[in-house]
Amino acid sequence: MAFDMSRSAENPTTRSPPWADGLLSSFAQAGYVKAEPAILQPAEPFLDLSGEDIRKSLYLTSDAGGEELCLRPDLTIPVARDYLGSKRAGQPAGFCYLGPVFRYRAGRPSEFLQAGIESFGRQDRAAADAEMLALGLEAAAAFGISDVEIRTGDVALFTALIDALDLYPVWRRRLMKDFNRKVSLAQDIERLTLATGPGHNEYEGVLAALAGSDRKAALALVTDMMSIAGASIVGGRTLDEIADRFLEQSTLKSGALPRDALTILKRFLAISGDPDDALGQLRALASDAGLNIDAAIDQVESRTGFMAARGIEPRRISFATAFGRGVDYYTGFEFELQRKGGGDGPLIAGGRYDGLMTQLGATTPIPAVGFSIWIEAVTKCANVSSTSRTGGNAS
Repeated sequence: MAFDMSRSAENPTTRSPPWADGLLSSFAQAGYVKAEPAILQPAEPFLDLSGEDIRKSLYLTSDAGGEELCLRPDLTIPVARDYLGSKRAGQPAGFCYLGPVFRYRAGRPSEFLQAGIESFGRQDRAAADAEMLALGLEAAAAFGISDVEIRTGDVALFTALIDALDLYPVWRRRLMKDFNRKVSLAQDIERLTLATGPGHNEYEGVLAALAGSDRKAALALVTDMMSIAGASIVGGRTLDEIADRFLEQSTLKSGALPRDALTILKRFLAISGDPDDALGQLRALASDAGLNIDAAIDQVESRTGFMAARGIEPRRISFATAFGRGVDYYTGFEFELQRKGGGDGPLIAGGRYDGLMTQLGATTPIPAVGFSIWIEAVTKCANVSSTSRTGGNAS
């Protein structure tokens, strides 16, 4: 039965909307315990994981000791931090949530509701991934939204491909950054195929010294240089960022991205279709190019089987190797549910983020996967659907 959408979340507050109990109850029935993380959070994890660019969207303050704090801009990291601080850390555990988050959005409310699920510690990754998609679809259907586009991808495939191509580390980091942040990956690939022209660079000596270096050696050299100069930040860039920039320029001057790698990358990024079609194309590419990416492909195949077992037919799913959600900490499966025919953004979205837990302080890797429901988008879509069903008289 669909939730009553007669009252929307246009002015969300900490008060739960009328449909909240039904949503959280459905999550509880699936085995997920309600999480209620603090609204005031340390700012450092958000800045570390999303970069300084997110600072302009945060509502920041500091405590008496000088620690920088913020109103939580999302709930994934706060829920993960609470789990890591609990006795259940490292053990399988699932949580659901519904509450306000705070982020500056020009022309739109800065306080808005977010709901979702986070699953930690499950080693059966393919089955857990499939469960997230199934629960996301059930949540959408509970709001009366059944006709959705299912868009999926897997950043682990791209990671496996880059590793198999054995590229310079600086190229690997740059391509992964492009992929994760949804910038023009294809355009950057083209730039990387062009060897740097003769021209003079005022840092030629540094670039020559860095030729062939790894990131650790580059950071050590730049640190020594900056220490001699008595500086730790230049133009707002940290030592790590400066070292990465010098190493990138040194690598680019030493030669272009190999043409065979370019051809493989382009072919890989063009793969799309339903998961079964995409798997066939991926296996053909791996065979033709002699690349060992079988483990990543097998994971996609296993996940597709678990989805089918949950009644999600592969032909309903749009899979693309170039699909990414623009979030750095995703490490595998990613998905979005969008209104059929397109819309302003996803209704429900999520994915696998195994690396996040160690970044937040876990001493050993902990599998993690989850999704968020964008309440504004879901309520708008649900109300539109309700209006169309009732001939323009939603109540």
